[in-house]
Amino acid sequence: MSGRTYLGMPAFPEAAGPATRDARLRRNLRHATGTIRAKRAGAVAELPDWAELRAAGAAVKDRTLRHLDHYLEQVEEAVTAAGGTVHWAVDADEANRIVTSLVRATGEREVVKVKSMATQEIGLNAALEEAGIRVCETDLAELIVQLGDDLPSHILVPAIHRNRGEIRDIFRERMGRWGRPAPEGLGDDPAELAEAARLHLREKFLRAKVGISGANFMVAETGTLVVVESEGNGRMCLTLPETLISVVGIEKVVPTWRDLEVFLQLLPRSSTAERMNPYTSMWTGTAGAGEADGPRDFHLVLLDNGRTDALADTVGRQALRCIRCSACLNVCPVYERAGGHAYGSAYPGPIGAILTPQLRGTTTELDASLPYASSLCGACYEVCPVAIDIPRVLVHLRERVAEGGETTVRGQRTTVRPARGHAAERAAMRAARWALDHPGALRAGQRLASRTRRLHPRRLPGPGRAWTASRDLPAVPAESFRHWWQRTRGAGSARTEGEGR
Repeated sequence: MSGRTYLGMPAFPEAAGPATRDARLRRNLRHATGTIRAKRAGAVAELPDWAELRAAGAAVKDRTLRHLDHYLEQVEEAVTAAGGTVHWAVDADEANRIVTSLVRATGEREVVKVKSMATQEIGLNAALEEAGIRVCETDLAELIVQLGDDLPSHILVPAIHRNRGEIRDIFRERMGRWGRPAPEGLGDDPAELAEAARLHLREKFLRAKVGISGANFMVAETGTLVVVESEGNGRMCLTLPETLISVVGIEKVVPTWRDLEVFLQLLPRSSTAERMNPYTSMWTGTAGAGEADGPRDFHLVLLDNGRTDALADTVGRQALRCIRCSACLNVCPVYERAGGHAYGSAYPGPIGAILTPQLRGTTTELDASLPYASSLCGACYEVCPVAIDIPRVLVHLRERVAEGGETTVRGQRTTVRPARGHAAERAAMRAARWALDHPGALRAGQRLASRTRRLHPRRLPGPGRAWTASRDLPAVPAESFRHWWQRTRGAGSARTEGEGR
Protein backbone atom coordinates (compact mmCIF):
# COMPACT_ATOMS: atom_id res chain seq x y z
CA MET A 1 0.00 0.00 0.00
CA SER A 2 1.22 3.51 -0.76
CA GLY A 3 2.70 5.60 2.01
CA ARG A 4 4.45 7.98 -0.35
CA THR A 5 4.49 11.72 0.30
CA TYR A 6 5.44 14.80 -1.68
CA LEU A 7 8.43 15.62 0.56
CA GLY A 8 11.79 16.10 -1.13
CA MET A 9 10.43 16.51 -4.65
CA PRO A 10 12.43 18.67 -7.10
CA ALA A 11 11.53 22.16 -8.32
CA PHE A 12 8.75 22.43 -10.90
CA PRO A 13 10.96 22.94 -14.00
CA GLU A 14 13.05 19.88 -13.15
CA ALA A 15 10.00 17.69 -12.43
CA ALA A 16 8.05 18.92 -15.45
CA GLY A 17 10.81 18.07 -17.92
CA PRO A 18 10.32 14.27 -17.99
CA ALA A 19 6.53 14.67 -17.85
CA THR A 20 6.42 16.83 -20.98
CA ARG A 21 8.40 14.18 -22.85
CA ASP A 22 6.09 11.33 -21.77
CA ALA A 23 3.81 10.86 -24.78
CA ARG A 24 1.44 8.47 -23.00
CA LEU A 25 1.02 10.82 -20.05
CA ARG A 26 0.36 13.76 -22.37
CA ARG A 27 -2.22 11.70 -24.26
CA ASN A 28 -3.99 10.60 -21.06
CA LEU A 29 -4.13 14.14 -19.70
CA ARG A 30 -5.25 15.71 -22.95
CA HIS A 31 -8.11 13.25 -23.36
CA ALA A 32 -9.30 13.44 -19.75
CA THR A 33 -9.09 17.19 -19.23
CA GLY A 34 -10.63 17.88 -22.65
CA THR A 35 -13.60 15.64 -21.86
CA ILE A 36 -14.21 17.16 -18.42
CA ARG A 37 -13.77 20.69 -19.76
CA ALA A 38 -16.38 20.24 -22.48
CA LYS A 39 -18.93 18.67 -20.12
CA ARG A 40 -18.44 21.41 -17.53
CA ALA A 41 -19.03 24.13 -20.11
CA GLY A 42 -22.36 22.55 -21.04
CA ALA A 43 -23.47 22.16 -17.42
CA VAL A 44 -22.61 25.76 -16.54
CA ALA A 45 -24.35 27.11 -19.64
CA GLU A 46 -27.65 25.69 -18.36
CA LEU A 47 -27.81 28.27 -15.56
CA PRO A 48 -28.67 31.82 -16.64
CA ASP A 49 -27.60 33.15 -13.22
CA TRP A 50 -24.20 31.44 -13.09
CA ALA A 51 -22.36 34.78 -12.85
CA GLU A 52 -24.54 35.80 -9.90
CA LEU A 53 -23.99 32.43 -8.19
CA ARG A 54 -20.25 32.80 -8.69
CA ALA A 55 -20.27 36.26 -7.16
CA ALA A 56 -22.39 35.02 -4.25
CA GLY A 57 -19.96 32.17 -3.57
CA ALA A 58 -17.01 34.55 -3.52
CA ALA A 59 -18.85 36.96 -1.22
CA VAL A 60 -19.81 34.21 1.26
CA LYS A 61 -16.23 32.95 1.37
CA ASP A 62 -14.77 36.43 1.86
CA ARG A 63 -17.22 37.26 4.63
CA THR A 64 -16.44 33.98 6.37
CA LEU A 65 -12.68 34.49 6.12
CA ARG A 66 -12.99 37.98 7.62
CA HIS A 67 -14.72 36.52 10.69
CA LEU A 68 -13.13 33.07 10.65
CA ASP A 69 -12.35 33.04 14.38
CA HIS A 70 -16.01 33.58 15.23
CA TYR A 71 -17.31 30.85 12.90
CA LEU A 72 -14.71 28.30 14.03
CA GLU A 73 -15.72 28.82 17.65
CA GLN A 74 -19.32 28.38 16.57
CA VAL A 75 -18.41 25.09 14.85
CA GLU A 76 -16.65 23.85 17.99
CA GLU A 77 -19.62 24.68 20.21
CA ALA A 78 -22.13 23.02 17.85
CA VAL A 79 -20.05 19.84 17.30
CA THR A 80 -19.45 19.48 21.04
CA ALA A 81 -23.14 19.97 21.79
CA ALA A 82 -23.94 17.19 19.28
CA GLY A 83 -21.68 14.71 21.06
CA GLY A 84 -18.49 15.16 19.04
CA THR A 85 -14.98 16.14 20.15
CA VAL A 86 -13.01 18.94 18.48
CA HIS A 87 -9.21 18.96 18.24
CA TRP A 88 -7.08 21.88 16.98
CA ALA A 89 -3.94 21.12 14.92
CA VAL A 90 -1.49 23.90 14.18
CA ASP A 91 0.47 21.88 11.61
CA ALA A 92 0.73 18.53 9.86
CA ASP A 93 2.79 16.87 12.59
CA GLU A 94 0.26 17.74 15.27
CA ALA A 95 -2.68 16.59 13.13
CA ASN A 96 -0.97 13.27 12.41
CA ARG A 97 -0.22 12.74 16.10
CA ILE A 98 -3.83 13.44 17.02
CA VAL A 99 -5.29 11.05 14.44
CA THR A 100 -2.76 8.31 15.22
CA SER A 101 -3.49 8.48 18.95
CA LEU A 102 -7.24 8.41 18.33
CA VAL A 103 -6.98 5.29 16.17
CA ARG A 104 -4.67 3.59 18.67
CA ALA A 105 -7.15 4.32 21.46
CA THR A 106 -9.75 2.19 19.66
CA GLY A 107 -7.39 -0.80 19.57
CA GLU A 108 -7.89 -1.14 15.82
CA ARG A 109 -5.07 -1.54 13.30
CA GLU A 110 -7.01 -0.91 10.08
CA VAL A 111 -9.08 2.07 8.94
CA VAL A 112 -11.17 2.87 5.88
CA LYS A 113 -10.75 6.32 4.41
CA VAL A 114 -12.76 8.72 2.26
CA LYS A 115 -10.88 10.69 -0.39
CA SER A 116 -9.49 13.77 1.38
CA MET A 117 -7.20 16.54 0.15
CA ALA A 118 -6.38 17.65 3.70
CA THR A 119 -5.08 14.20 4.68
CA GLN A 120 -3.02 14.06 1.49
CA GLU A 121 -1.62 17.48 2.37
CA ILE A 122 -0.35 16.34 5.76
CA GLY A 123 0.82 12.87 4.65
CA LEU A 124 -1.57 11.08 7.02
CA ASN A 125 -1.38 7.68 5.31
CA ALA A 126 2.38 7.51 5.73
CA ALA A 127 2.12 8.57 9.38
CA LEU A 128 -0.47 5.89 10.13
CA GLU A 129 1.49 3.19 8.32
CA GLU A 130 4.59 4.13 10.30
CA ALA A 131 2.51 3.58 13.45
CA GLY A 132 1.47 0.13 12.22
CA ILE A 133 -2.03 1.15 11.15
CA ARG A 134 -3.26 -0.05 7.77
CA VAL A 135 -5.15 2.48 5.64
CA CYS A 136 -7.62 1.44 2.94
CA GLU A 137 -8.53 4.14 0.42
CA THR A 138 -12.10 3.59 -0.77
CA ASP A 139 -12.45 6.12 -3.58
CA LEU A 140 -11.84 4.21 -6.82
CA ALA A 141 -9.19 6.59 -8.15
CA GLU A 142 -7.48 6.84 -4.75
CA LEU A 143 -7.49 3.03 -4.54
CA ILE A 144 -5.77 2.87 -7.94
CA VAL A 145 -3.14 5.34 -6.73
CA GLN A 146 -2.65 3.43 -3.48
CA LEU A 147 -2.34 -0.01 -5.08
CA GLY A 148 0.06 1.41 -7.65
CA ASP A 149 2.29 2.90 -4.91
CA ASP A 150 1.71 6.22 -6.62
CA LEU A 151 0.71 9.79 -5.76
CA PRO A 152 -2.48 11.62 -6.82
CA SER A 153 -2.03 13.96 -9.77
CA HIS A 154 -5.43 15.67 -9.94
CA ILE A 155 -7.83 17.10 -7.37
CA LEU A 156 -10.98 15.47 -8.73
CA VAL A 157 -9.53 12.46 -10.57
CA PRO A 158 -6.39 11.42 -8.66
CA ALA A 159 -5.52 8.69 -11.20
CA ILE A 160 -6.08 10.88 -14.26
CA HIS A 161 -2.56 10.04 -15.45
CA ARG A 162 -3.48 6.34 -15.77
CA ASN A 163 -5.37 4.77 -18.66
CA ARG A 164 -7.60 1.68 -18.49
CA GLY A 165 -4.85 -0.71 -19.47
CA GLU A 166 -2.56 0.55 -16.73
CA ILE A 167 -5.36 0.29 -14.16
CA ARG A 168 -6.09 -3.29 -15.20
CA ASP A 169 -2.42 -4.20 -14.77
CA ILE A 170 -2.29 -2.58 -11.32
CA PHE A 171 -5.37 -4.51 -10.20
CA ARG A 172 -4.01 -7.80 -11.54
CA GLU A 173 -0.60 -7.36 -9.93
CA ARG A 174 -1.39 -5.61 -6.65
CA MET A 175 -4.89 -6.46 -5.48
CA GLY A 176 -3.95 -9.96 -4.39
CA ARG A 177 -1.20 -8.60 -2.14
CA TRP A 178 -3.70 -6.65 -0.09
CA GLY A 179 -6.95 -8.53 0.42
CA ARG A 180 -9.15 -10.16 -2.23
CA PRO A 181 -7.30 -10.88 -5.50
CA ALA A 182 -8.49 -9.46 -8.78
CA PRO A 183 -10.77 -11.74 -10.82
CA GLU A 184 -8.98 -14.00 -13.26
CA GLY A 185 -8.95 -12.71 -16.80
CA LEU A 186 -9.74 -9.16 -15.69
CA GLY A 187 -10.07 -6.89 -18.74
CA ASP A 188 -9.88 -3.14 -19.11
CA ASP A 189 -13.61 -2.52 -19.47
CA PRO A 190 -14.63 0.19 -16.94
CA ALA A 191 -17.51 -1.94 -15.62
CA GLU A 192 -15.16 -4.88 -14.97
CA LEU A 193 -12.64 -2.66 -13.21
CA ALA A 194 -15.34 -1.07 -11.04
CA GLU A 195 -16.73 -4.49 -10.10
CA ALA A 196 -13.26 -5.71 -9.12
CA ALA A 197 -12.89 -2.66 -6.86
CA ARG A 198 -16.33 -3.25 -5.32
CA LEU A 199 -15.49 -6.85 -4.43
CA HIS A 200 -12.16 -5.75 -3.02
CA LEU A 201 -13.68 -3.03 -0.84
CA ARG A 202 -16.89 -4.70 0.32
CA GLU A 203 -15.29 -6.75 3.09
CA LYS A 204 -13.28 -3.69 4.19
CA PHE A 205 -16.47 -1.70 4.70
CA LEU A 206 -18.22 -4.47 6.61
CA ARG A 207 -15.45 -5.07 9.13
CA ALA A 208 -14.16 -1.52 9.57
CA LYS A 209 -14.47 -0.05 13.05
CA VAL A 210 -12.74 3.26 12.29
CA GLY A 211 -13.34 5.63 9.39
CA ILE A 212 -11.33 8.70 8.38
CA SER A 213 -12.69 11.50 6.23
CA GLY A 214 -12.27 15.08 5.26
CA ALA A 215 -15.18 17.41 4.52
CA ASN A 216 -16.13 19.69 1.67
CA PHE A 217 -17.97 22.06 4.01
CA MET A 218 -18.74 22.65 7.69
CA VAL A 219 -21.95 24.51 8.58
CA ALA A 220 -21.19 26.72 11.58
CA GLU A 221 -24.75 27.18 12.84
CA THR A 222 -25.31 23.45 13.43
CA GLY A 223 -21.84 21.87 13.36
CA THR A 224 -22.87 19.76 10.37
CA LEU A 225 -20.15 18.35 8.10
CA VAL A 226 -20.76 17.70 4.41
CA VAL A 227 -19.03 15.28 2.02
CA VAL A 228 -19.97 15.21 -1.66
CA GLU A 229 -18.88 12.29 -3.86
CA SER A 230 -19.97 10.20 -6.81
CA GLU A 231 -19.48 6.53 -5.89
CA GLY A 232 -21.19 5.90 -2.55
CA ASN A 233 -17.96 4.83 -0.87
CA GLY A 234 -18.04 7.95 1.25
CA ARG A 235 -21.51 7.12 2.53
CA MET A 236 -20.24 3.67 3.60
CA CYS A 237 -17.23 5.12 5.42
CA LEU A 238 -19.30 7.75 7.20
CA THR A 239 -22.11 5.52 8.41
CA LEU A 240 -20.72 2.01 9.11
CA PRO A 241 -17.66 2.53 11.37
CA GLU A 242 -18.17 3.04 15.09
CA THR A 243 -15.53 5.78 15.22
CA LEU A 244 -15.25 8.58 12.67
CA ILE A 245 -12.30 10.99 12.53
CA SER A 246 -12.61 13.97 10.17
CA VAL A 247 -9.60 16.13 9.28
CA VAL A 248 -10.80 19.46 7.88
CA GLY A 249 -9.03 22.68 6.93
CA ILE A 250 -10.22 25.68 8.93
CA GLU A 251 -11.25 27.50 5.74
CA LYS A 252 -13.96 24.92 4.90
CA VAL A 253 -16.54 26.53 7.22
CA VAL A 254 -19.67 28.28 5.90
CA PRO A 255 -21.91 30.26 8.26
CA THR A 256 -25.39 28.89 7.50
CA TRP A 257 -27.37 26.29 5.59
CA ARG A 258 -28.52 29.04 3.25
CA ASP A 259 -24.88 29.71 2.36
CA LEU A 260 -24.29 26.00 1.79
CA GLU A 261 -27.04 25.97 -0.82
CA VAL A 262 -24.94 28.29 -3.04
CA PHE A 263 -21.97 25.93 -3.04
CA LEU A 264 -24.06 22.83 -3.64
CA GLN A 265 -24.97 24.42 -6.97
CA LEU A 266 -21.47 25.67 -7.83
CA LEU A 267 -19.42 22.61 -6.93
CA PRO A 268 -21.03 19.76 -8.91
CA ARG A 269 -21.28 21.72 -12.15
CA SER A 270 -17.69 22.94 -11.90
CA SER A 271 -16.19 19.60 -10.90
CA THR A 272 -18.09 16.65 -12.41
CA ALA A 273 -20.35 18.66 -14.75
CA GLU A 274 -23.42 17.31 -12.92
CA ARG A 275 -26.49 19.23 -11.78
CA MET A 276 -26.10 17.74 -8.32
CA ASN A 277 -23.73 15.30 -6.68
CA PRO A 278 -24.92 11.67 -6.70
CA TYR A 279 -24.08 11.36 -2.99
CA THR A 280 -24.24 14.29 -0.57
CA SER A 281 -23.64 12.99 2.96
CA MET A 282 -24.22 15.18 6.01
CA TRP A 283 -23.72 14.35 9.69
CA THR A 284 -23.89 16.27 12.92
CA GLY A 285 -21.97 14.84 15.86
CA THR A 286 -22.64 11.25 16.87
CA ALA A 287 -25.53 8.92 16.10
CA GLY A 288 -28.39 9.12 18.58
CA ALA A 289 -29.80 6.29 20.65
CA GLY A 290 -31.65 3.82 18.46
CA GLU A 291 -30.07 5.08 15.21
CA ALA A 292 -28.59 2.28 13.12
CA ASP A 293 -26.27 4.45 10.99
CA GLY A 294 -23.58 6.88 12.00
CA PRO A 295 -20.60 6.92 14.36
CA ARG A 296 -20.89 6.40 18.10
CA ASP A 297 -17.68 8.37 18.55
CA PHE A 298 -16.91 11.41 16.38
CA HIS A 299 -13.72 13.51 16.33
CA LEU A 300 -13.20 16.68 14.28
CA VAL A 301 -9.57 17.75 13.72
CA LEU A 302 -9.46 21.40 12.62
CA LEU A 303 -6.30 21.89 10.57
CA ASP A 304 -4.39 25.16 10.24
CA ASN A 305 -1.07 24.11 8.62
CA GLY A 306 -0.28 27.53 7.17
CA ARG A 307 -3.81 28.77 6.59
CA THR A 308 -3.59 31.50 9.21
CA ASP A 309 -0.42 32.80 7.54
CA ALA A 310 -2.23 32.83 4.17
CA LEU A 311 -5.16 34.65 5.76
CA ALA A 312 -2.83 37.48 6.77
CA ASP A 313 -1.95 38.16 3.11
CA THR A 314 -4.61 40.54 1.76
CA VAL A 315 -3.91 39.51 -1.86
CA GLY A 316 -3.12 35.82 -1.42
CA ARG A 317 -5.92 34.99 1.03
CA GLN A 318 -8.44 34.59 -1.78
CA ALA A 319 -6.86 31.18 -2.44
CA LEU A 320 -8.65 30.05 0.73
CA ARG A 321 -11.97 30.46 -1.10
CA CYS A 322 -11.14 27.32 -3.10
CA ILE A 323 -13.82 24.60 -2.99
CA ARG A 324 -11.56 22.00 -4.70
CA CYS A 325 -13.59 21.67 -7.89
CA SER A 326 -10.48 21.27 -10.14
CA ALA A 327 -11.95 23.41 -12.95
CA CYS A 328 -8.74 25.43 -13.12
CA LEU A 329 -6.65 22.29 -13.73
CA ASN A 330 -8.81 21.21 -16.64
CA VAL A 331 -8.29 24.45 -18.59
CA CYS A 332 -4.63 25.01 -17.73
CA PRO A 333 -2.20 24.49 -20.66
CA VAL A 334 0.70 24.04 -18.24
CA TYR A 335 -1.05 21.34 -16.19
CA GLU A 336 -2.16 19.52 -19.35
CA ARG A 337 1.47 19.19 -20.46
CA ALA A 338 3.27 18.75 -17.13
CA GLY A 339 0.76 16.69 -15.14
CA GLY A 340 0.06 16.93 -11.45
CA HIS A 341 3.14 15.27 -9.95
CA ALA A 342 5.41 18.08 -11.15
CA TYR A 343 3.79 20.45 -8.62
CA GLY A 344 5.13 18.41 -5.69
CA SER A 345 1.97 18.92 -3.66
CA ALA A 346 -1.44 17.48 -2.96
CA TYR A 347 -2.74 20.59 -4.75
CA PRO A 348 -1.60 20.56 -8.38
CA GLY A 349 -2.41 22.96 -11.19
CA PRO A 350 -3.09 26.68 -10.96
CA ILE A 351 -4.68 26.55 -7.49
CA GLY A 352 -1.71 24.55 -6.22
CA ALA A 353 0.69 27.10 -7.69
CA ILE A 354 -0.80 29.77 -5.39
CA LEU A 355 -2.04 27.72 -2.43
CA THR A 356 1.00 25.53 -1.76
CA PRO A 357 3.57 28.37 -1.51
CA GLN A 358 1.29 30.13 0.97
CA LEU A 359 0.75 27.03 3.12
CA ARG A 360 4.38 25.91 3.05
CA GLY A 361 6.17 29.21 2.43
CA THR A 362 8.60 29.98 -0.41
CA THR A 363 11.76 28.93 1.41
CA THR A 364 12.42 25.81 -0.70
CA GLU A 365 13.36 25.67 -4.36
CA LEU A 366 10.17 23.75 -5.16
CA ASP A 367 7.79 26.16 -3.46
CA ALA A 368 9.60 29.21 -4.84
CA SER A 369 9.26 27.78 -8.36
CA LEU A 370 5.50 27.15 -8.24
CA PRO A 371 4.34 30.76 -8.85
CA TYR A 372 6.23 30.59 -12.15
CA ALA A 373 4.43 27.40 -13.27
CA SER A 374 1.93 29.39 -15.33
CA SER A 375 1.61 31.25 -18.61
CA LEU A 376 -0.73 33.81 -16.95
CA CYS A 377 -3.30 33.18 -19.70
CA GLY A 378 -6.17 33.77 -17.25
CA ALA A 379 -8.25 30.72 -18.20
CA CYS A 380 -8.18 29.55 -14.56
CA TYR A 381 -9.81 32.76 -13.34
CA GLU A 382 -12.52 32.56 -15.99
CA VAL A 383 -13.70 29.11 -14.85
CA CYS A 384 -13.21 29.44 -11.08
CA PRO A 385 -16.67 29.13 -9.44
CA VAL A 386 -15.64 31.42 -6.56
CA ALA A 387 -13.77 33.97 -8.73
CA ILE A 388 -10.25 33.46 -7.37
CA ASP A 389 -8.00 35.79 -9.39
CA ILE A 390 -5.22 33.23 -9.72
CA PRO A 391 -3.11 35.25 -12.20
CA ARG A 392 -3.04 38.21 -9.82
CA VAL A 393 -1.96 36.03 -6.90
CA LEU A 394 0.71 34.36 -9.06
CA VAL A 395 2.25 37.73 -9.89
CA HIS A 396 2.00 38.74 -6.23
CA LEU A 397 3.85 35.60 -5.15
CA ARG A 398 6.48 36.07 -7.86
CA GLU A 399 7.19 39.50 -6.39
CA ARG A 400 7.62 37.89 -2.97
CA VAL A 401 10.07 35.34 -4.34
CA ALA A 402 12.03 37.94 -6.30
CA GLU A 403 12.27 40.37 -3.38
CA GLY A 404 13.22 37.76 -0.79
CA GLY A 405 13.48 39.08 2.78
CA GLU A 406 11.48 37.65 5.67
CA THR A 407 8.18 35.82 5.65
CA THR A 408 6.04 33.96 8.16
CA VAL A 409 5.86 30.15 7.87
CA ARG A 410 3.89 28.17 10.48
CA GLY A 411 3.84 31.24 12.73
CA GLN A 412 7.64 31.63 12.70
CA ARG A 413 9.76 34.21 10.91
CA THR A 414 12.11 32.79 8.31
CA THR A 415 14.42 34.31 5.71
CA VAL A 416 13.63 33.95 2.02
CA ARG A 417 16.54 34.40 -0.35
CA PRO A 418 15.75 36.52 -3.42
CA ALA A 419 15.59 34.76 -6.77
CA ARG A 420 18.81 36.02 -8.38
CA GLY A 421 18.45 34.22 -11.69
CA HIS A 422 21.20 33.09 -14.07
CA ALA A 423 24.43 35.08 -14.22
CA ALA A 424 24.01 35.72 -17.95
CA GLU A 425 20.46 36.96 -17.35
CA ARG A 426 21.67 39.39 -14.70
CA ALA A 427 24.39 40.66 -17.03
CA ALA A 428 21.84 41.18 -19.81
CA MET A 429 19.57 43.14 -17.47
CA ARG A 430 22.47 45.38 -16.38
CA ALA A 431 23.35 46.02 -20.03
CA ALA A 432 19.73 46.85 -20.87
CA ARG A 433 19.52 49.29 -17.96
CA TRP A 434 22.68 51.05 -19.11
CA ALA A 435 21.44 51.29 -22.70
CA LEU A 436 18.07 52.71 -21.64
CA ASP A 437 19.89 55.32 -19.57
CA HIS A 438 21.94 56.41 -22.64
CA PRO A 439 19.59 57.25 -25.57
CA GLY A 440 22.45 57.81 -28.02
CA ALA A 441 23.88 54.38 -27.42
CA LEU A 442 20.40 52.86 -27.67
CA ARG A 443 19.82 54.49 -31.09
CA ALA A 444 23.19 53.30 -32.33
CA GLY A 445 22.46 49.77 -31.15
CA GLN A 446 19.07 49.77 -32.85
CA ARG A 447 20.58 50.90 -36.16
CA LEU A 448 23.29 48.26 -35.95
CA ALA A 449 20.75 45.53 -35.13
CA SER A 450 18.55 46.53 -38.09
CA ARG A 451 21.43 46.61 -40.58
CA THR A 452 22.79 43.21 -39.52
CA ARG A 453 19.44 41.50 -39.02
CA ARG A 454 19.97 39.01 -41.87
CA LEU A 455 22.98 37.66 -40.02
CA HIS A 456 21.15 37.04 -36.74
CA PRO A 457 20.84 33.37 -35.68
CA ARG A 458 17.50 31.80 -34.79
CA ARG A 459 19.08 30.11 -31.76
CA LEU A 460 21.34 31.57 -29.09
CA PRO A 461 24.70 29.95 -28.36
CA GLY A 462 26.20 29.25 -24.93
CA PRO A 463 24.11 30.20 -21.87
CA GLY A 464 21.22 31.32 -24.07
CA ARG A 465 20.82 27.89 -25.66
CA ALA A 466 18.29 26.75 -23.04
CA TRP A 467 16.03 29.75 -23.71
CA THR A 468 15.92 29.18 -27.48
CA ALA A 469 15.63 25.39 -27.24
CA SER A 470 11.84 25.76 -27.43
CA ARG A 471 11.45 29.13 -29.20
CA ASP A 472 12.96 31.20 -32.01
CA LEU A 473 14.55 34.58 -31.44
CA PRO A 474 12.14 37.31 -32.57
CA ALA A 475 13.07 38.85 -35.89
CA VAL A 476 14.52 42.36 -35.74
CA PRO A 477 12.50 44.83 -37.87
CA ALA A 478 14.08 46.68 -40.77
CA GLU A 479 13.88 49.96 -38.83
CA SER A 480 13.24 51.00 -35.28
CA PHE A 481 10.00 52.63 -34.17
CA ARG A 482 11.92 55.87 -33.55
CA HIS A 483 13.25 55.92 -37.12
CA TRP A 484 9.85 55.01 -38.56
CA TRP A 485 8.22 57.84 -36.59
CA GLN A 486 10.75 60.42 -37.77
CA ARG A 487 10.46 59.25 -41.37
CA THR A 488 6.67 59.23 -41.52
CA ARG A 489 6.21 62.45 -39.55
CA GLY A 490 8.71 64.24 -41.75
CA ALA A 491 7.10 62.97 -44.96
CA GLY A 492 3.48 63.80 -44.18
CA SER A 493 2.87 65.26 -40.76
CA ALA A 494 -0.36 66.95 -41.80
CA ARG A 495 -1.79 63.71 -43.12
CA THR A 496 -0.86 61.64 -40.07
CA GLU A 497 -2.12 64.29 -37.68
CA GLY A 498 -5.41 64.45 -39.56
CA GLU A 499 -5.78 60.69 -39.42
CA GLY A 500 -4.97 60.72 -35.71
CA ARG A 501 -7.89 63.07 -35.09
